[in-house]
Amino acid sequence: MFLMAVAVAAAPAAAQEPQWRHAIAVLDEPKLPADFKRLPYVNPDAPKGGELRLSEEGTFDNFNPLIDRGTPAAGLGTLYDTLLKHSEDEVFGSYGLLAEALSYPEDMSSVTFRLRPEARWADGQPVTPDDVIFSFQKAKEHSALYSNYYRHVTAAEKTGEREVTFRFDEKNNRELPAIVGDFPVLPKHWWEGKTAQGQQRDISRTTLEPPMGSGPYKMAAFQPGATIRYELRDDYWGKDLPVNVGQYNFKVISYTYFADRDVEFEAFRAGNIDYQQENSSSRWATRYDFDAVKDGRVVREALTNPFRATGVMQAMVPNMRRDIFKDARVREALNYAFDFEDMNKNLAYGGLKRVDSFFWGTELASSGLPQGRELEILQGLKDKVPASVFTTPYTNPVGGDPQKVRDNLRKAIGLFKEAGWELKGNQMVNARTGKPMSFEILLSSPSMERSVLPYVASLKKIGVDARIRTVDASQYVNRTRSFDYDVIWAVWAQTMNPGNEQSDYWGSESVNRTGSRNYAGIADPAVDELVRMITAAPNREEQVAAIKAMDRVLLAHHYVVPLFYSGEAKIAYWNRIARPAELPAYGIGFPAIWWSKSAGK
Repeated sequence: MFLMAVAVAAAPAAAQEPQWRHAIAVLDEPKLPADFKRLPYVNPDAPKGGELRLSEEGTFDNFNPLIDRGTPAAGLGTLYDTLLKHSEDEVFGSYGLLAEALSYPEDMSSVTFRLRPEARWADGQPVTPDDVIFSFQKAKEHSALYSNYYRHVTAAEKTGEREVTFRFDEKNNRELPAIVGDFPVLPKHWWEGKTAQGQQRDISRTTLEPPMGSGPYKMAAFQPGATIRYELRDDYWGKDLPVNVGQYNFKVISYTYFADRDVEFEAFRAGNIDYQQENSSSRWATRYDFDAVKDGRVVREALTNPFRATGVMQAMVPNMRRDIFKDARVREALNYAFDFEDMNKNLAYGGLKRVDSFFWGTELASSGLPQGRELEILQGLKDKVPASVFTTPYTNPVGGDPQKVRDNLRKAIGLFKEAGWELKGNQMVNARTGKPMSFEILLSSPSMERSVLPYVASLKKIGVDARIRTVDASQYVNRTRSFDYDVIWAVWAQTMNPGNEQSDYWGSESVNRTGSRNYAGIADPAVDELVRMITAAPNREEQVAAIKAMDRVLLAHHYVVPLFYSGEAKIAYWNRIARPAELPAYGIGFPAIWWSKSAGK
């Protein structure tokens, strides 16, 4: 949720006239005034030019950013502008991009954006309210993500030559006027037109036709599923806007796709890729000892910036749409079988931390026993939440030595027994049906397997038949969208102002909605009530109390097996690219504020 303060661009001439604002901020006043010249963390003198060579794991088959089908290509965001643009120096500060100003009434029942007259598509046509309305309606129609995120937005209407108004079905929701500035705006006339071959375009379908946008880059070339090349537009309409100064410095950004993470790393080590964000602690600890690192040609950095305002839950997620996972004791037993300490020592060289909150790493994470307003909220739901939320702080089992591991596995066997399962010989079977406990862990990348294999071996010790199945990106996306899995590896990234998206993560209404991120299949009245309290919180204190209460309830139900995170963005890059000396407080600005050292030479 956005708890907004606004900077006034111009005072209203009369009470009935709209109060136009240049920015929306979170928790505090926007840092930048209406006449700001640039974002504070950019280098305004960064040279333009050079090529940035990036890599991706997997493949792609879609250039349409508004639909849930297919696997979208990397870099599509550089083709499109949004109404507002976030500042990485603020928790959620947004400034006008396509919109030069926004206005909303005191009860926040609607928001109006006034488009910049100079905003243009790549073909020179102006960006209009019709484009905004078309993009919004098609996003809600063809994307479960957008449909849920904007479910309280009931209408988008043209209310002036350059004005578009969004109307809401509830009042005083401080989040809504801000989040409608986030979706990509697409050209209506292009999508309703025909291809060079005379075929009618269809925004409801995937496409590999290079799309047209209003953003800083254009798609110059691609090989399906393998490579993409973007080129900076010399005629980009917004290149001199204050929100864009010092950004979009690379003349070319190219992506090469790799089926194997190790092959991708070797391409970086050989100098064929310029930048890597490393997701393997073991690789970070053991594989970055090559000559280019030693002599300084490759720079390594571990940055906390992106996580200062981001809570993370990374977990194994049992699908409660499957009968074997409906009992909370079964899900809790699965956690007792996971030996994080041993995995962290032997595979990650001690570089990871165990996640113990759905808002891990932030002030929103619950800890200890509930107190104050948080306790009052939970007492109001006393008959709907597990009793343990009042008596027992959540902690993960601790392993790491043989005795602790044995104790944890015994505890797991006991929980299984309470839930109607028993160990017969070397199999965990259902005491009533005799059916063995067997399930599949679905993964999207072979690089995840090494972290999951020890867990599978641990489960086998107590008779549980868990198997790994790794599929390609397209199949993984399709299966997760339709909830066709037993257990998956999932990550939820939380902002400092959780809001509408929480119902998509944990709400009853999202359980059977294709494409929702309710991967666990949670349908719990207390969680639904807590989500409502979060989105309707009248102030920050009430919001935080409700978030912590919800965190406790989610943890007490053992909906997931929490995994781990490092809390750092581990990056490595060849010194032919550069960044500002001071990065933004809440991000690394890559690649927008970086540049090539060869540019201009």
